[in-house]
Amino acid sequence: MQTNQPNEKEQGLIQMMQRMLNLIIVLVISIVSLPLVIYNVDSIKGWFKADSTKVTTPAVSKSAKEEAKKMATVETYWQPVALDLVADAAEKELVYYGRDLIAHTAKYLGPNGSVIQISNGQNCQNCHLQAGTLAFGNNYGAVASTYPKFRVRSGTTENIYKRVNDCFERSLNGKALDTSSKEMQAIVAYINHIGSNVKKGEKAAGSGLKDLAFLDRAADPLKGKTVYETKCQSCHQANGEGVLNPDKVEFSFPPLWGKHSFNDGAGLYRIINFAKYVKYNMPLGVTHESPQLTDEEAWDVSAYVLSQSRPHIAVPKDWPDITKKPIDHPFGPYADAFSAKQHKYGPFKPILDQVKK
Repeated sequence: MQTNQPNEKEQGLIQMMQRMLNLIIVLVISIVSLPLVIYNVDSIKGWFKADSTKVTTPAVSKSAKEEAKKMATVETYWQPVALDLVADAAEKELVYYGRDLIAHTAKYLGPNGSVIQISNGQNCQNCHLQAGTLAFGNNYGAVASTYPKFRVRSGTTENIYKRVNDCFERSLNGKALDTSSKEMQAIVAYINHIGSNVKKGEKAAGSGLKDLAFLDRAADPLKGKTVYETKCQSCHQANGEGVLNPDKVEFSFPPLWGKHSFNDGAGLYRIINFAKYVKYNMPLGVTHESPQLTDEEAWDVSAYVLSQSRPHIAVPKDWPDITKKPIDHPFGPYADAFSAKQHKYGPFKPILDQVKK
């Protein structure tokens, strides 16, 4: 027992020294680390702030990002100048009257019109939607800015008066309006006013009709008859006669063929124009951004409508240069060997290929 006592004391001493050494090491580390902590305190706060932001900020979904990107790239289309911006009272009255003449042509100039009876009962806005203001609805956005202009159909330079009367004689299957009349002056004043925000010589975005891809086949009137019966007949009626209002002055839905429809000299008698119009504006209420008809349905129903009988107009001076005739002009002579039927219904790609050559 006496021989073990020194060893036990030595062990106790060693353990105490180890504890003291560990304490010294902890104190040294703390002393060395303290300045570093003080120096970086702002960074440490930033870490906590960043973490807090990450927690509270909701994640943006992929679909939301795509929608935002889509909205950023949407093209801005022409909008008409407001009618109330006309300063002169007499001019404002004339412009408003012009709009009413476009929207309710038959009320003033139709078979039972209150001013003069020179048209078929349709209204200008049956072809130029929303009184000529709708994007890709055959609007008037580029009329004031581009007329007078040379037109290959007549082979002459035409002013707005001539263009308006073309519509009266063809689309309204009627007679030319006296250019000095209050009605003509009102129509032109309205067209000029709403398009006065387009620079001269420029074409307004969304004016005219939106392009439509050609089919690789001819448009089929028989297939179009089915489309018409299911998607058009409820408004335009079984025989394309439209719906005449009870007062027998205006049509609530215009006739698409027959004696009250546009004649075969009208721009919409060309199937390319008619198919574009139908694709992006019909059935009534659809927009060019959300069309209801497929491309094939639009072409085929156009073929069906244009295969029906309608008034004829003799225009022997049209297209004095036959090489400039549109590829869908349904009447010869032609500068190519394609038939009148193919020029009327297609397929148009072979004709177009030859024109390019």
